[in-house]
Amino acid sequence: MKNTSAMKRRLMTALAVVGVGGMLVGCTAGGGGPVDVDLGSGPAAAGEVKKDALAGVTLTFSSWGGIFQDAQIKSLKPFEEASGAKVLSDGPTEYSKVKAQVDSKNVSWDVVDTDIIWADKNCGEDGLLMDLDTKIVDTSKIPNQELVGKCYVPAMQYGYVIMYNEEAYPTAPTGWADFFDTKKFPGKRAIAGFEDIGPGVYEGALLADGVAPDKLYPLDMDRAYKKLDGIRDNLIYWKTGAESQQMVESGEADMVLLWSGRGYGAVENGAKYKPIWNQSLIIADALAVPKGAKNPDASMALINYYLGTKSQEIMAVDSSYSPVNVDAKPKLSKLAEEYLTTKPEIADQMVKTNQAWWAENYDAELERWMTWMQG
Repeated sequence: MKNTSAMKRRLMTALAVVGVGGMLVGCTAGGGGPVDVDLGSGPAAAGEVKKDALAGVTLTFSSWGGIFQDAQIKSLKPFEEASGAKVLSDGPTEYSKVKAQVDSKNVSWDVVDTDIIWADKNCGEDGLLMDLDTKIVDTSKIPNQELVGKCYVPAMQYGYVIMYNEEAYPTAPTGWADFFDTKKFPGKRAIAGFEDIGPGVYEGALLADGVAPDKLYPLDMDRAYKKLDGIRDNLIYWKTGAESQQMVESGEADMVLLWSGRGYGAVENGAKYKPIWNQSLIIADALAVPKGAKNPDASMALINYYLGTKSQEIMAVDSSYSPVNVDAKPKLSKLAEEYLTTKPEIADQMVKTNQAWWAENYDAELERWMTWMQG
C-alpha cells in the first residue's frame, strides 16, 4: 500500500454499531439525483440495517481483486438484500486514482479497501479520507482496537509469520532469535524485497535483539539495521505474495517471512513447513470512505454491515483471512483453523504493530530501506 501495487502486496477482520436519527439525505442512485435514506432512529448493531433503507442507492466498492475481493463482495450480498442498495465491485484500489477523484470532486468509489498505513496517513484535514461517522459505525467488537483509526476500520486481519522447513531443522526454531541465528539454524531466509516498507523484519530484528514487544515503538531503526546486517548474506527476497508462497513450496528458503494466508496456501499445497506464531506480527487492511463520496451515510452503513458477524464469517471462509468481529465463528477446515489469527492460542502469542508510527515515518524509512537493499 502507499506505492499502490507494492503496498498491496502486504495484503491480507471488524464490528460496528449504528446510532442514527431521522432522515439522512444526499445519497445518489447510480450517479443520479439525491435519494432520501432513512437509517432509522438507531442504534442498529453491526451487521444490521433497516429494511430497504437504501433502496435506489448504488455504491461502488473498490478493493484488490482476486479471491479476497470476491469474498468481500459475497459477504455484502445480505446487505444488498436487506438495505435495497446495489453494490458494484471495482478496482484494484490505486491511491493515485483516489487522489484524482477527491481532487476533481468527482468521487466514484464509495468505499475503498486500502493499506492501513496509507489510510492512517490520509486521515485528517489534509488527507483524502473522511472521518468515521461514529453514529453509524461502531467499533466496540473489533478484537484489536489499535487497528481502528480516525478515518478507517480494519477490513480483515492476518499475520506476518515465519514459516520454517520441518525437514531442514531437527530442532524446530521457535522465534525471531532463531531467525537471526544462522549458526544454529543455517540456510537462506526469505523476506519481502519490494519498494515498500512497514511492519515486518524490522520489528523482528529488535525482538531478536531483546526488545520487549510492548517497548518496540518508536522503532530503533539503527539497532534494527545493525541486526539485519548480520544476516545479509543469508537473505533472499520475494517481490509478490505469490512468489513468497512459491519459495515455501519449492523449499528455496528454509525460513520465509510471509503473510499467513500465503503460508496456509503453501501448506495446503503440500509444503512441509510450519508457522512460528510466537511473536508473529498482527497486520490488517483498512476500509475507508473517500472525501467527497456521493453517498457518505450509505457508505458508512455498508462498512457497518460488513463488520457484522454474518458478513465476517462469509469473508473468512471464502478468503482464509481472519475476521475482526469477536463474535464471528467461521466454519473452517482443520488446516485453515490452524491459521486463524483470532484464535486465542494464536492471538495471545502475536505482537501488535503501530500503523501510526509507520505512517509518520514511512517516507524517510522507505528511502533508507531502498538504499540498504542496494548494498
